[in-house]
Amino acid sequence: MIRILIADDQAVVRAGLAVILGTESDMEVVGEATDGADAVRLTRSLRPDVVCMDVRMPGTDGIAATREITGDPTLATDVLILTTFDVDADVFAALEAGAAGFLLKGADEHTLLSAVRSVAAGEGTLDQRLTRRILREFGERRRPGAARATSAAVVLTDREREVLGLLAEGLSNAEIAERLFVEQTTVKYHLAGILQKTGARDRLQAVLWGIRAGVVHVA
Repeated sequence: MIRILIADDQAVVRAGLAVILGTESDMEVVGEATDGADAVRLTRSLRPDVVCMDVRMPGTDGIAATREITGDPTLATDVLILTTFDVDADVFAALEAGAAGFLLKGADEHTLLSAVRSVAAGEGTLDQRLTRRILREFGERRRPGAARATSAAVVLTDREREVLGLLAEGLSNAEIAERLFVEQTTVKYHLAGILQKTGARDRLQAVLWGIRAGVVHVA
């Protein structure tokens, strides 16, 4: 069961999300927060698996709340950012804060449910309307120095770097396995190694680590 906390300052949005998420057999909405500070407090008390977090809220906003939640080593909660605004600054700030996913509120019900499940599974997600552009621009803004790229690259094996590159293309475990002619269990093994070595919380944060380190390049 995926335990979900909804954080949004608009009651109608919280109610709508609760209806969509709460009717799924594998999901349970355990609480609702009206701002970022409330989200942090409820995350610590309720220990949800996923927080569906709005960005622009009064007082403590969603970015600051995300940073506090992901920066707490006692919490195993991932954050899915849900926002009305397609603003690059918001996306970059959310990714830097440690968000495991970013989705526009205009996404359909299927996409929302898929995003929540993906984040809960440690896979992370970015709205398909944003993915390649955002990752490419993230890379442009975070170009590493040669020494940093070299030292970071040697952490991973050749196969792990290959898997990380395919993750950046948005491929699933099954698609990566097909591309590399290996079993999915092998892909999971390499992914586990990537997460352990990079210290990333999920696939998305691992890709961002790769971009920062110069290991991953998004065309």
